[in-house]
Amino acid sequence: MTQGDNAIAGLYGDAERQDPAEQEAGQAVMPSPGEISAPGFGEAGESASAPAGSEDGLPGLADLELEGEIAADYVEGLLDVADLDGDIDMDVEGDRALVSVVGATLDELVGPRGEVLEALQELTRLAVHRQTGARTRIMLDVGGYRQRRREELTAAGSAAADEVKRTGVAKKLAAMNPFERKVVHDAVAAAGLLSESEGEEPDRRVVVLPVVN
Repeated sequence: MTQGDNAIAGLYGDAERQDPAEQEAGQAVMPSPGEISAPGFGEAGESASAPAGSEDGLPGLADLELEGEIAADYVEGLLDVADLDGDIDMDVEGDRALVSVVGATLDELVGPRGEVLEALQELTRLAVHRQTGARTRIMLDVGGYRQRRREELTAAGSAAADEVKRTGVAKKLAAMNPFERKVVHDAVAAAGLLSESEGEEPDRRVVVLPVVN
C-alpha cells in the first residue's frame, strides 16, 4: 500500500465511523472523531437549514463562491497530506457549489461505488460549515466520477420507470447512496412516475411505484 493509500484509508476510516446525523462542521484541518457531533446532512445532500444569502433563504452566489473557495483549500490540503496530485476546479451549479479534482486518475479518492468520495465530501462539508457557520450542500467530484455515475443512473431510472409502466408492478432497485438515489428519483419523476426510498443505510434503496388508477 502506498503512502497515498495509507493516508486516504485513514481519512476514510475516520469519516466512515461517524453517523452523518451526528456530525458537526469541521475546520480546514482534518477533524478528529471527538470534534464531529452536531447534525449532518440528509438524503440527496439536502441540509436541515440553508445559509442566509437571499430572500428565499437560499445561499446567494457570493455565499456559494465562498463555500467553493473554502472547500477547495480543504481538498488541496487533503491531497497534500496523501501525497496525491490533482488540480482543483470550482463552479456553481444551481443552488450549490461544486469542487472537482481533475487532471489525474485518483481512484483512491473514489473507492468502491464512490464510498470514499462520499466520506471525503462529508469532511469537506464539515470544513465549510465550521468556517461559515451555515449548512452547505457543496458537491465534491473526482475525475468526473459523479457525472459518469449520474448518466448511468439516469438511464437506469428511466429504464425502471418504463418497466413499471409496462408491468404495473413496483420495482425495487439496488441499494444506493443519497447522491445516487437523488439522481434516480429525478429520472423517475421525469418519466412521469413516483418513487420513494425505503430501508436503512447502507441498504437504503429506491422503489419505483406504478400509477394508481
